[in-house]
Amino acid sequence: MKISNLTRANTLIQALPYIQEYREKVIVVKYGGNAMQSMSLEEAVIKDIILMNCVGIKVVLVHGGGPDIDNMLKKVGKKSEFINGLRYTDEETMEIVQMVLAGKVNKELVALINKNGGKALGLCGIDGAMIKANKKISNMDYGYVGEIEEINTEVISSALEKNYISVISTIAYGDDGKAYNINADIAAAKIAGALKAEKLIILTDVQGILRDIEDEDTLISNIHLKELDTIIENKIIKGGMIPKIECCKSAIINGVKKAHIIDGRIPHTILLELFSRNGVGTMIEK
Repeated sequence: MKISNLTRANTLIQALPYIQEYREKVIVVKYGGNAMQSMSLEEAVIKDIILMNCVGIKVVLVHGGGPDIDNMLKKVGKKSEFINGLRYTDEETMEIVQMVLAGKVNKELVALINKNGGKALGLCGIDGAMIKANKKISNMDYGYVGEIEEINTEVISSALEKNYISVISTIAYGDDGKAYNINADIAAAKIAGALKAEKLIILTDVQGILRDIEDEDTLISNIHLKELDTIIENKIIKGGMIPKIECCKSAIINGVKKAHIIDGRIPHTILLELFSRNGVGTMIEK
């Protein structure tokens, strides 16, 4: 399909008010491991992030890396175990999680941003005591899985002031001096809340919130915070979507203006959600 120069110009003009609205605002993007499995899609996400930065948006990229952790565990002969959606993390697994997230995945994303003309700084929750956590207290033993106690935004804010894209892996140290594995959705929500971000965007492997999970035409494009509990009670939302919804709620309650759940499998889905009237996913607002 041939696109005329006039169509290209109109697309840019339609994006202008959104670019003006978000300039100098902080937007936190949570990039999940399951949305990172295609190199072409990964490059599309990275180019979206760079473009946002180029038009004056302050971008914080919080990433997961579950599939990479699974692959490394297989190589050392360990089986991945999950309890209520959280990875059971014994001492050996914690070493692998830290190596993969803070080393491999984080630095690959930083390198990809720099390669495409962006300016990125790789961080993890340990840097500058950014994420303070302690062992998750529960009737189940999750091993070295942590609960966030506090977010210190000093390092992130300093990077944003210098126009760096902050790329954050979610490893934290506790008061006991031990490293803890932090769920990336939860960390992104807490970081967004601490920064009083304009938006939290969660990239995942579903279209958004659907009234009927079997029918993509039932996408809920816009929903208010007070409606979320009702649709959970009515079992419209269930399974793995509930924790993501809870993270969005937490972010908004803590000062984030809007939260978005969008499909990371669609190229340039962030730009479509941010810079178009109708968007492509689900937007949650207070």
